[in-house]
Amino acid sequence: MATDYLESEPSREAVDALAGPTLLEFGSPTCGHCLRVAPFVAAALARHPRVRHLKVADGSGRPLGRSFGVRLWPTLVMLADGREVTRLVRPVRPAEIEEALAAIDAAA
Repeated sequence: MATDYLESEPSREAVDALAGPTLLEFGSPTCGHCLRVAPFVAAALARHPRVRHLKVADGSGRPLGRSFGVRLWPTLVMLADGREVTRLVRPVRPAEIEEALAAIDAAA
């Protein structure tokens, strides 16, 4: 599990080319909602070691977040082989994160 946000965000083309299951997490290190969800994400990812986790700092003018239509943090985008399977916006229940990760782990 990625605990820190990436130094620089990957390009959309690089994300689209990722093989296997990936959790693309958009947020900010100062976002209260993001901090609240972090332990839920960590626990769910511990049960899905095949899932790649990319934690992307989002904000105004950040192209990757805009290309995914991110408006609220955290936004968790689940990808299977670079294609979006589902997304969660400000999830509140650990079970919904677990279910979404299980779906991409099985799909890829």
